[in-house]
Amino acid sequence: MVGLVLVLFSLGGSAIAAAGVARHQARVAADLGALAGAARVLEGPDTACARAAAIAAANSARLTSCTLDGFDLEITAEVLVEPIPGLTRNARATSRAGPVRG
Repeated sequence: MVGLVLVLFSLGGSAIAAAGVARHQARVAADLGALAGAARVLEGPDTACARAAAIAAANSARLTSCTLDGFDLEITAEVLVEPIPGLTRNARATSRAGPVRG
């Protein structure tokens, strides 16, 4: 009985850790994608979003939204995670990048 409890506790801990890693991976992909896309804003929204999608994909994420607001680019990246076999979830993060103001 004690062994079963330890296995279940370990499985729960590893599921929480996997979800946390996926959340961080989505945040990194969104941050880097927004920065790379913002560098291409003057070339147009299609070019900026394509660059952001390429950087997100290079970080094992998928771009789910890309919005250009003036010179600011806001993107949402998503990472698929399977914390427990048979249970898949999406970790999502949004980032915004643009010129320095002030």
